[in-house]
Amino acid sequence: MTPPEFPSIDLHSLLTADQLPAMPQSAISLLSVSQDPTAGPAEFAIPIEADPGLTVQVLRFVNSSYFGLRHEITNIKQAITLVGMRAIKNFVLYTAVFGMIPDPKCGPFELKKLWQDSLRRGLFARAMGKTLGLKEAEEPFAAALLQDMAVPLLAKEVPEAYDTLFGARSDSHCRVRLSRLEEHVFGWNHAEAAGIIARQWKLPEGFATLIEDHLTIDELVHHADSEPGKLAVAMSALLPNASDPGWAEYNQFESYYEQARPASGPPAAELLVRVDREFEDIAPVLRIAPPEISLADTYNEMAAIEAE
Repeated sequence: MTPPEFPSIDLHSLLTADQLPAMPQSAISLLSVSQDPTAGPAEFAIPIEADPGLTVQVLRFVNSSYFGLRHEITNIKQAITLVGMRAIKNFVLYTAVFGMIPDPKCGPFELKKLWQDSLRRGLFARAMGKTLGLKEAEEPFAAALLQDMAVPLLAKEVPEAYDTLFGARSDSHCRVRLSRLEEHVFGWNHAEAAGIIARQWKLPEGFATLIEDHLTIDELVHHADSEPGKLAVAMSALLPNASDPGWAEYNQFESYYEQARPASGPPAAELLVRVDREFEDIAPVLRIAPPEISLADTYNEMAAIEAE
């Protein structure tokens, strides 16, 4: 099914600062502190402790089975010291952004499935980044979490067009990527939109670029050593959507994973088992329901089909 033509839409005009939801002040303050290389746990704790609701969320996050700490953490400075400022910053960013994301109630789109996909992509990007040699993979984790944040915002702004795009994608047996449909209809895609949104929210430029480039896997896989963070995020974009039957991009994922992983890196099936396990640990903290089928099970099903 080929989507019909829609009137031209200027992406920058569509996503002006006035039309976007405002980032919570606590998140803005924390991002500002994170730009100061001299800031430590005490400085990071100030904007979090100023928001009682956020304080509770951060402590629940740190005390979850995801980190497996032996003793309960009861104050923010201790939490930051134990799990790291980047992990806390990215958790705050994730909760802030997803707290602002509207449910467009558009066609077959389900916001809860976006949350499932986002968390799995984030966890995969972190694991992939470490496999590629990154000592610190929190930035790819957060960028992969937020790579599709523009989709519900765009669907809310131009619901008729996105209702058609979601429908066209659902009707396609090959499950063509949403970005290709967007490019056909608008001449731009949600990755570009996410980059604009990140800059409107004053997120660091390097972080905005990580999000914006998550669809450039064909170029990045040939330069795994030079941009492992970008490659990790782009690889995460090839994971199956929780709402899709099967895995349309399984072969591409398998091929690129084998090209990119170092000799000491785990097989894809092993890495996906790890991602599923981490999802089970952290999803309850974020109040995200588990998907109907795990990544590892989907991978094994596709591998069996390919082997026939």
